Amino acid sequence: MKYTVTVQPTPNPDALKFVLNVPVKMTDSAIFRARPEAVSIPLAAALMNLEGVAEVYFSGKFITITRSGSIDWDRLEGNVKDVILKNIASHDPDFKLDANKIGGGAPLSGELARINAILDSTIRPALQRDGGDLEVISLEGNTVTISYQGACGCCPHAAMGTLFAIQNILKDQYNPDIVVQMA
Repeated sequence: MKYTVTVQPTPNPDALKFVLNVPVKMTDSAIFRARPEAVSIPLAAALMNLEGVAEVYFSGKFITITRSGSIDWDRLEGNVKDVILKNIASHDPDFKLDANKIGGGAPLSGELARINAILDSTIRPALQRDGGDLEVISLEGNTVTISYQGACGCCPHAAMGTLFAIQNILKDQYNPDIVVQMA
């Protein structure tokens, strides 16, 4: 099989979306923010070992790379594509992560599942098109805590516009008194 990688910009100037013609993650998503988190996934480990890579996010048929602020995209983009193409043939897109580690979220139940379902049908598709996502961390009283992933993780739009939009959607479809905050 011939593997292809297409690079797409994201709204975050520090993140690029690398779209493949094969899946990199069959279900859910996975985020790696430190080298030790990626050790058990060879493709993720190889990407995290590249100079200038701050975060690796796997979802469906794309990988979002977030760079550290000091590295030039011209250099990093080619290195990322090379690593992906070198490792994709042996990559298992059905990998599972330990639920106790970052990126291996446990199934949600009750009210968190309801909130997640609302976000799945409203905001998540747009975030995923831009190379990111969000994780619902907790619900305490009327406060929902979320964590952005992938390109959304350090995007300047996430802290203001997107957070406000998420809160408005949940106020409309879940609870008018809800407050959404970032972890």
